[in-house]
Amino acid sequence: MKPFLSLIRRDLAIAFRTGGGGALGVAFFVIVATLVPFGVGPIPELLSRIAPGMLWVAALLACLLTLDRLFQADVEDGSMDVLALSPLPLEMVVLAKCIAHWLTTGLPLLLAAPVMALTLQLPEASYPAMIASLALGTPALSLVGAIGAALTAGMRRGGVLTAVLVLPLYVPTLILGALAVNASAMDLPAAPYLMLSGAITLAALPLAPFVAAAALRLAIR
Repeated sequence: MKPFLSLIRRDLAIAFRTGGGGALGVAFFVIVATLVPFGVGPIPELLSRIAPGMLWVAALLACLLTLDRLFQADVEDGSMDVLALSPLPLEMVVLAKCIAHWLTTGLPLLLAAPVMALTLQLPEASYPAMIASLALGTPALSLVGAIGAALTAGMRRGGVLTAVLVLPLYVPTLILGALAVNASAMDLPAAPYLMLSGAITLAALPLAPFVAAAALRLAIR
């Protein structure tokens, strides 16, 4: 357990020391949510109608923007070879990196979301559903994104290819998250969508590390 936690601390320290891809993701999230009212007009009814979808699209793209830092640097400088030879299984290495990625990307998005929801005129009654949907859905973005990042690790400018691979897999989480917030805004039960979103995360939790680890073994051969 100690090597696992040490790896998480290492990735967190690297993220904060290098300026943090998470800060870049949150900045992108804030910019998108701030510019939407200028693009569609300051009409409260229109903004509140599109707010659930826009918040989730902005969160998804912000997460996608930071995926390239999951494995790329470690593969390029040889750190991944060392990690692959360490006593810690490569699957656990992937899981630790996914947790660190969520802590530096997903968690800041979760904290910034209420402020952005206020900008987009989201009804206050929908805030609990919005926070719950992001809390349940953003871990899946990190886990599923790890698969795409592992498949393109070691490739030059693999960010575009990562997006092409990962975006179709992000769609269910995006739809369910937006539907949960939208249902809450219309005084409908959001629990079914939240449970399905949580189910995707629970399914990705054991599967994604194994798939990503298999792809990384091919990348570091």
